[in-house]
Order: sequence, then structure tokens, then C-alpha cells
Amino acid sequence: MAIELDNSFTVPVPPEQAWDVLLDVERIAPCMPGASILSVDGDSVEGQVKVKLGPLSLTYKGTAKFVEKDQANFTIVLDASGKETRGQGTASASVNAALKPGGEPGTTNATIHTSLNVTGRPAQFGRSLLPEISGKLIAQFADNLAALISADGAAAAPADDTAAPAGETATDDEGSGTATDTAAATTTAPPAAARPAPAPPKQEESLDAVKYVVVPVLKRIIPVAAIAGGLAVLARVLLRRRRKAA
Repeated sequence: MAIELDNSFTVPVPPEQAWDVLLDVERIAPCMPGASILSVDGDSVEGQVKVKLGPLSLTYKGTAKFVEKDQANFTIVLDASGKETRGQGTASASVNAALKPGGEPGTTNATIHTSLNVTGRPAQFGRSLLPEISGKLIAQFADNLAALISADGAAAAPADDTAAPAGETATDDEGSGTATDTAAATTTAPPAAARPAPAPPKQEESLDAVKYVVVPVLKRIIPVAAIAGGLAVLARVLLRRRRKAA
């Protein structure tokens, strides 16, 4: 089953810095639920993704390769493919990502277009749920990535140390030109108390589709189903009344 997906997210750094962060796949892999890196060889990356579909757990293993990295325009093209480790299902994707300045100063908006082809059991989700899954996954990735960047920024912030001026040089009252000893003592203020850096994102063992998609979908469906059920009961009551009246 082939499907086209469009997603976007914002990170709290300018595009120049976001570019370097997003290309460091080993550092940002823990931001993606269920993803892990096995090896990196130049522009090729080998990894795996664990997906949990209720009681069903799937593991995909495959490779991804950067086929285009245009730093001048901040665009990336990535081709990826994988296969179930314990099944016949496959997944392949062509990902086009672009970075642009965000609406707020010092932020970056990343837009992602994915051409995805899935076979096997996950294809049973259908075209209606796969966009929902990808949207929730990208949102979680963006939140984790923002936390990682914030933690890096806090750790790199220099300590706010202040120093008192060096000693002064004095002369005698007679103006004879003879200098007194220069005071050499230098006083350094104690460093400001360092604020603890935000904790980096915790790697989730697997992407739980039930947690990210099924539960939110059910929360939307149940009220609609309840209303539909109520209308059906009301329609039956009215129909019975009409029959009795007749």
C-alpha cells in the first residue's frame, strides 16, 4: 500500500544550528520512539524500529541513505527501506525535508514529505490511520528533539563569573615621582549557582501505536457513536408511536 504523508515541526534553534543537529543521526535517534542506530557508514545508516500494535510487536531492520544534502537551501532527501525481522512485511520510504526560519526569532520550521510503501500486517491500518500514526510520531519526535536541544544549550551556557578590578598604583603626596608598591591582590566573585540542565529525552523501547493513535481515535469515535446510538433509539421510539397511532 502506497501513501503520501506531509508533516511539520518546529525546533528552538535557527536553521543553521538545526541543520547540524538533524544530520547527527546517532544523537537524535533516541528522540524517535522505538528507533535505534546499529551502524553509520558515511551517508548510509543501518538501524531498526520496534512497533507495538496492541499485543502484536514488530521489529523492522533496514538501511537509510542520504541521497541529497543541500546545505545552501537546507534541504535533505533520504531513501530508506526495511523488512520485518520475523515476518514478510516490508516498508520503504523516500523522505524530503526542508528547513526554514520559524515564526519566532531563533526557531526553525521543518517540513517533511514522505512517500511511504508498506506491505504486510501494518498495511491493515489502512490509509485513514497511517497519516494519524505518522503525525503523532512526528509530534513526539519534535518534542523530544526540542528537549534534547534545550539540554545541550543549558549545558553549554558559560558560568556567570565576575572579577574585581586589579590593584591600584599610588604615588606620594610630595609629587616626587617615587611610586609606592602596587597592590596585586585580585578578588574573584564566586560563580553563580548553576541551574540544572533539562534532562535529555528518554528512549522509548517501541512505538506504541495504541498509545499514540488508537486511544485518541477512540476518544473521538466514542462520543460520535454514542450520539448515533441515541439517535437510533429515538428513531425507533418515534416509529413505534407512529405505528400505534396508525
